[in-house]
Amino acid sequence: MLVKNITAEHVFLACGHTDMRKSIDGLAAIVQQNFKLDPFSKDVFMFCGRRKDRIKALFWDGDGFSLLYKRLDNGKFCWPKSQNDVINISEQQLRWLMEGLEICQPKSIKMSRPKSII
Repeated sequence: MLVKNITAEHVFLACGHTDMRKSIDGLAAIVQQNFKLDPFSKDVFMFCGRRKDRIKALFWDGDGFSLLYKRLDNGKFCWPKSQNDVINISEQQLRWLMEGLEICQPKSIKMSRPKSII
């Protein structure tokens, strides 16, 4: 059963750690006040706790906020440690993150735009 089809324009990660006791309103306030982004946009905002075994994803689905929560039974997320406020990641980077990999893979093939055929 599909509960809701989720489509996001961007996925933003809150680097460093976030207090995982924060609820929807607290996380939306971080997005709006700290990151200067619109929590009512079609973007997903992801947060990670200090232990790096739990994440929360916040998004506006048109009639209210949805909050997804994931707790790993074994292992940790490779969450960016730098305290840069927020970073925008690609779909591929999100897949890597959810699979336990770093979001910057040094040996991955980078996307490029060819300048000419010949």
